[in-house]
Amino acid sequence: MVNSVTNFGRSGLSDWLVQRVSGVVLLAYMLVVGFYVLCSGSDLSYEQWSGYFDSTFMRVFSTAAVLSIVAHAWIGLWSVSTDYLTERMMGGRGTVLRLAFQAASAVVLFTYLVWGIQILWS
Repeated sequence: MVNSVTNFGRSGLSDWLVQRVSGVVLLAYMLVVGFYVLCSGSDLSYEQWSGYFDSTFMRVFSTAAVLSIVAHAWIGLWSVSTDYLTERMMGGRGTVLRLAFQAASAVVLFTYLVWGIQILWS
């Protein structure tokens, strides 16, 4: 059995589960923020918006959403790269292209994660 060191979870089942749970977290986050916007009406000020996101609940929920985006995106990008950036599809350089794509994706997603946490908690 070949183990891939670039996938997110230990198995396809765990990746599938992480992707589904992260999708539910993102849906819940969208509904909570959307409900707040709808209930606030058209006169939503910066102070109200800032106060809403300064609450501990929204900071924690927003952090969970950022983590969910990163996990969801990584699993999706990993799946696409392992399906389409192969030696069969890309020739002899398929593995190098896949690993370069995955490395670049990891750097971008890590940057988004650090940046998002810094914005939320500073």
